[in-house]
Amino acid sequence: MNAVVRQRLASQLLTDRSARSPIEVAERLLAVQAQDFRGAQLAVRARSEGLRAGDLARALTDDRSMIVTTLNRGTLHLVRREDYPWLLALTAPTVRTANARRLAQEGVTPTAAERAIVVIVRALGAQGPLGRDALRSLVAAAGVQTRGQALAHILLLAALRGLIVRGPLAGDRPAFVLTRDWLGEMPPVDRDVALRELARRYLVGHGPADARDLAKWSGLPLRDVRAGLRSIGPDLVERGDGLVELAGAPRPSGVPDPRLLGPFDPVLLGWRSRDDIVGTHHGIVTSNGVFRPFALVDGRAVATWSWRAGRVTLAPFVAINDEAVAALASEAEDVRRYVDDDPDRGAADRDERRA
Repeated sequence: MNAVVRQRLASQLLTDRSARSPIEVAERLLAVQAQDFRGAQLAVRARSEGLRAGDLARALTDDRSMIVTTLNRGTLHLVRREDYPWLLALTAPTVRTANARRLAQEGVTPTAAERAIVVIVRALGAQGPLGRDALRSLVAAAGVQTRGQALAHILLLAALRGLIVRGPLAGDRPAFVLTRDWLGEMPPVDRDVALRELARRYLVGHGPADARDLAKWSGLPLRDVRAGLRSIGPDLVERGDGLVELAGAPRPSGVPDPRLLGPFDPVLLGWRSRDDIVGTHHGIVTSNGVFRPFALVDGRAVATWSWRAGRVTLAPFVAINDEAVAALASEAEDVRRYVDDDPDRGAADRDERRA
């Protein structure tokens, strides 16, 4: 394992597993990919010690300290509530053009989209948290197209405007709520301050990296992320390989123990290239936009895995030594322990079998 990978895995909390709450994981990584909510749950498990799935559920539902919403690259992410306003202000503008184009492709005119937004806001204001199916029925009843990806892009439009977020769990995924009702009034955002915070926080959870890595992860133009990095220039260490890291970044004490990582794990999504992790096995771990659960041994992907009927099943694509096999068996038991606290585990199992 080269020094860059070793340091990045440490930045990702995959070396010392020191987080003691879901909030600590989100604070370190800034935003955890969550279009597959089980992936976000398992990302928290792999970077913490002693937590259960219910801890994340309570943060989303009871404490309101975390939310899921569309941010970087127009993709769902799990974030702390205090990071939501400035991340939305930075990243939403880059997604709006694509959102308008997709709505048109799905047969939703601007007038129809506005009518749908009114219906959604009124329903959430009157009834509180609602799931996607309930909102689909209401929007369809208003005469707006919801087939295909139409509803997804209508909901995306409402999220990009800061009107809705996903907070409390309803079944096996977060339900939609009005932002103002769930989180209160949002503070004003200074774009320069936000870019500075983005650069610093990204490097905390992903360093060492460069501007192109940050642009890839955030979806922002290079000029913006370069401005953010310049603004924290005195705090940066420029390495000989062209990457930068924060001055005083802790050195990794060792290599990560073998780890079972979930679908869409952040370690595959934080930089321009994932070659150091997956090597020549891209088509096995990732294909057609799907990022499968995989086993990490000595900093490399060595197997995919699945969760069925309460059991972890490994599918190795390289040889795994006996010591790593035993460690992954312990990891499988920890996955079971973690999800056993999740009242929706049965629904997740059914989803996995259908997949």
